[in-house]
Amino acid sequence: MVALTKEQYKNIIGVMRQGFKNGDKEFRGNNRIATILVIQANLGLRIGDLLELRLNDIINDGDRYRLNIIEDKTDKKRTFTVPKEIYNYIKMYTLENGIKSTSKIFDITVRSVQKQLKFVTQYLNFQNISTHSFRKYFATQIYINNNYNVALVRELLQHSDLKTTQKYINIGTETIEKALNNHIQLLWNLNH
Repeated sequence: MVALTKEQYKNIIGVMRQGFKNGDKEFRGNNRIATILVIQANLGLRIGDLLELRLNDIINDGDRYRLNIIEDKTDKKRTFTVPKEIYNYIKMYTLENGIKSTSKIFDITVRSVQKQLKFVTQYLNFQNISTHSFRKYFATQIYINNNYNVALVRELLQHSDLKTTQKYINIGTETIEKALNNHIQLLWNLNH
C-alpha cells in the first residue's frame, strides 16, 4: 500500500463525508469512517488499535493528553502525546454520537472500514490505498515536516528496526542518491 499525498487525503475525506452518485452506484457519506481515517492520519495508529480506542484511553496528564494503550500487533505500550486539538476532535465526536468514555469510540470492524474506503478510492480512481495508507501518510508528513528526521518517525511508529521505517516513508535508492549529490562539498585548492 502507498502513502497518501495531501491531495488524496483531502479528496478521500471529502468524498467519504459527502458521498457520491455515479450512474447506478451511490455512496452515502459516512462521517464515522471519515473520522476514523482523519484520526489515523493524525495519530499514526494501526487501524486495529484505533478501532479499539476508548475516550478514557486518552489520559489528561497535566497540560497535555497522552495515549495509554497497548498496541495489538507489538504488545508495546503506547503513551505518546495526543495534541489537544485532536483530543477535542475525538471528544466532540463522542459527545455528538452519545458514546460513553468507557465504550469503543468506533464500534466497527476493520473489514467494514476497508470496504467503505475501497468504494471511495475506486470512485476517485486511486490505486493501492487502504487504511494502512493513512498510517503511512502520518509517517511521511512527520518525516517531511521535521527536517527528514527518520529516527523521530521510527519512535512515533514504534518500529524496532530503522529499515522498516525507511520502507514506510519510501526512503529508497533515489532519495539516498539525491541526498549524496546535494551534500557534495569538494575542496580543490587548500592553499588559499
